[in-house]
Amino acid sequence: MTIDPDRLHRTAKYFMDSGRAATAEDAVDMLSRFGMTITIDVAGATTLNGQIALLTLVNAARRTMLGGIEVEGVGDQPVVTALSTEPTLGAAVAALGGTCVGRTRDDWPRAIIGDAAPPASPAPAWRLRWAGWRGGVVPASWTPAAACDALALAPAMAAAACVGEVFAWHAGDHDMAGRRASGLSIWNPGAPWTDPDPTEPPLNHLPAKLWLIGLGNLGQAFAWCLASLPYPEGADTTLMLQDFDRMAESNDSTSLLAVPEQPTAMKTRWVGDWLERRGFEVLLEERRFGTWTRRHHLEPGAALCGVDNAVARAALEEAGFDLVVEAGLGGGTQGFRNFSLHSFPGPKRAGAIWGSTAATAIAPDVSTMPAYRTMKDNGVDGCGVTQIASRTIGVPFVGLTAAILAVGELLRRLHGADAMAVVSGSLMALEDTVAFTGKDEPYAHGHIDIGHAGPPEPATVRRQACRKT
Repeated sequence: MTIDPDRLHRTAKYFMDSGRAATAEDAVDMLSRFGMTITIDVAGATTLNGQIALLTLVNAARRTMLGGIEVEGVGDQPVVTALSTEPTLGAAVAALGGTCVGRTRDDWPRAIIGDAAPPASPAPAWRLRWAGWRGGVVPASWTPAAACDALALAPAMAAAACVGEVFAWHAGDHDMAGRRASGLSIWNPGAPWTDPDPTEPPLNHLPAKLWLIGLGNLGQAFAWCLASLPYPEGADTTLMLQDFDRMAESNDSTSLLAVPEQPTAMKTRWVGDWLERRGFEVLLEERRFGTWTRRHHLEPGAALCGVDNAVARAALEEAGFDLVVEAGLGGGTQGFRNFSLHSFPGPKRAGAIWGSTAATAIAPDVSTMPAYRTMKDNGVDGCGVTQIASRTIGVPFVGLTAAILAVGELLRRLHGADAMAVVSGSLMALEDTVAFTGKDEPYAHGHIDIGHAGPPEPATVRRQACRKT
């Protein structure tokens, strides 16, 4: 059997690389036994943040849990978030790969959005929580918290944390999964996210002009996060999208805008079309990023970077940006849940971080694991095995977490926070996230004032500018 690296499920590689799967097919079969149920209450299904939490949860979970995602409590409620261009919430869930049901199974783990009581079931249940700039999950048996106003990224963070916990429970690689709180403060990473933070400001400003470098796992998560924000109808926004690659079938396992039968469209055009249907003005740059890249002074001066190429990262400060927020993901069986953030200018130059030493780093050799030995026995040549072994393990909920922090860093600076120079953390222990801050630097890269009067009403959010194609 021929195994195409461009069709390989990146999460299945975890079980191949760790030696837990005897074949690539066995690894996918493990994921096919992973599934979850989502319950959302009547109130949550009609709110902006409730829908952001639900759609983000469905989107990230179905890419990892191939057994299915059941959703209880949705139907013909109008969609009030730009994350979907479908008219009803039920249609939005279905478009993202979830299955709306009236009666749920009781042997799957469950996520609860709102105040619904957890079922009597041996499987664990989590409740999504968000308030201010904080989001996460707690065991559903804990007392529900009062509904609070929150930044749109907070329910998205709750969804990312939830998928991380459910995956760990299914995979059996964290004993506390299902029995602990897991979440993050976007305003103050590393601070206790369940505690109120009086320093969190209301959301008054949004970035207007950005350059997105790389449109894979991280780049598509950047787009998802930006679309969740309450841009008003007709807002003057410009996004420059840069990538040289095409979409591939394997992207569906890691990237939030990919689809199962993925056409091989240019990533810039695929992501650009998705953003344009949500009211953003989009410009395209279909070349590799490197030392030759030069920003024109009229093009966006702030950039979000999400590439895994050390040579490109080393050149981030050479292109003429005023601000770059770079997000990175860990690798290998022990590090694929890790994430990091760097801001430039910063205490250390990008060239020093990703110079010649980093560029020549050697990844662990996994080609001796049973799944790869089986490939050789089945006639896959050494070059093919090496190519497949070199692909990284990928999960969408880690890229989403890193993207939330990266977009959150722009929002933090727009609201007067000290700049975060470096952030490091892991979905295995979000409470241990570490952030190093520098001086307060005014954000002068283009923004939109939105004021603050609580969550925007459905008629005023960018959702109304969406057009169906």
